[in-house]
Amino acid sequence: MLSIGTITLVLLALALAILLPGGRTVEQHPKLPWMLKLDESGQPTVFGVTLGKSTLAEVRDNFQEQGITNLFVSPQRQFTLETYFQNLFLSGIKADMVITLDLTQSELESIYDRGLRISQLESGAKKVVLSSADLESVKHSVIQHITYIPAADLTQDLVLGRFGQAGEQITEASGIVHWLYPEKGMDIALNPNGKEVIQYIAPVKFRELIKPLLEKQD
Repeated sequence: MLSIGTITLVLLALALAILLPGGRTVEQHPKLPWMLKLDESGQPTVFGVTLGKSTLAEVRDNFQEQGITNLFVSPQRQFTLETYFQNLFLSGIKADMVITLDLTQSELESIYDRGLRISQLESGAKKVVLSSADLESVKHSVIQHITYIPAADLTQDLVLGRFGQAGEQITEASGIVHWLYPEKGMDIALNPNGKEVIQYIAPVKFRELIKPLLEKQD
């Protein structure tokens, strides 16, 4: 007859067998970069975030991270409001992520006027620290665009196996190869000398996303 101690050890072993390597339990809803689906309105959902619908507050709750929100102004005076999440661990994969919020240029210019501090970046752009009131209000803004930067290198074979064949590929002069999936609103940039970057946007806005890339080809 097995002793109580032996039975306890057996039960512990069975419990551990349910866990994935590294002690992570099986996730009911994994947040993996290739697990993207489109809803009935054509909006993509990835990492548990639905572009055009999920708010910054919902993303923070989803990731259990606050991130850092700043306003950026290009030399051409185009405004972008971004929240940066550093060293996220989603489904066991480490990555940085930038969430772009969907506000009009007029709304962003007003945020700029109320900004607490402006710093000049080497690129010529400006970074603006938001007022406390604006930091509170923008958490209700919806997500327009996601930039995902995995810590691990992505190979062509891995991209092909996980994401499938791209609809089109464009190679920059720098050697960066863009795998374009317009039907999904996804651009995977494979960089032989640096970090890979995956961008997600609604498919109807995909041409707008890659417009700068296409202009370089002309």
